[in-house]
Amino acid sequence: MSSEPLTLISATPSPFARMNRIALQVKGIPFELQNEIPWESKTQTPKYNPLEKLPILVFPKNDPRPPVYESAHIQTYIVEKYADKGPKLLPGDLDGNLMAKQIVVLSVGCMDAMVLSRWESRREKEQQSQKWIDRQSRKVDGAMWAFNDYVEAAQKDGREFVVGAELTIADIAIVCTVGFIDFGEVRPGWREQYPKLAHYFDHLDARKEFKETRPVMFDLTEKVV
Repeated sequence: MSSEPLTLISATPSPFARMNRIALQVKGIPFELQNEIPWESKTQTPKYNPLEKLPILVFPKNDPRPPVYESAHIQTYIVEKYADKGPKLLPGDLDGNLMAKQIVVLSVGCMDAMVLSRWESRREKEQQSQKWIDRQSRKVDGAMWAFNDYVEAAQKDGREFVVGAELTIADIAIVCTVGFIDFGEVRPGWREQYPKLAHYFDHLDARKEFKETRPVMFDLTEKVV
């Protein structure tokens, strides 16, 4: 494998790419961040991902590996391909590893729901489907309930983290998702509704790698069809 840094193509407010950025930083894997807006005309996204979605992990020119895309798969790639670097970010046993990856899937599904709802709300009012927006909203509520359950179960067992005794991709995923909910003010009052989740979130979000990757909004200059 090349010693040159990897490239992570991202959009600045993306909670999807934030998961990958945190994992790369925690593991000490050199990478450069390339910010794009994937639906604008100058984007390079289709060059690397046929689905035209971010994030994308790209390797140096002299590295034959093809690009890796979809945030959950990138996260799996990072922890398995670079298992010898830094903390494992997985509990290490089969059931624990599967649970951590399940929580990543849950988190990505919640993020998708927020994005789908937001884009629906940007359509002309007469074209919007309230039933569609409500469906996405239920997904967000369900994920928040599940996150809180994971945190409460961990606290009952005297654990700081939701799966195992150390930070894993599950904790990263939950914090990135809840951070996006907080950033976008998607659920005002969530802290009062889920105080244990709020304490867990604030504790981890204060870590260096989490602070350095908090979302920043971009300016949309082209209309999305």
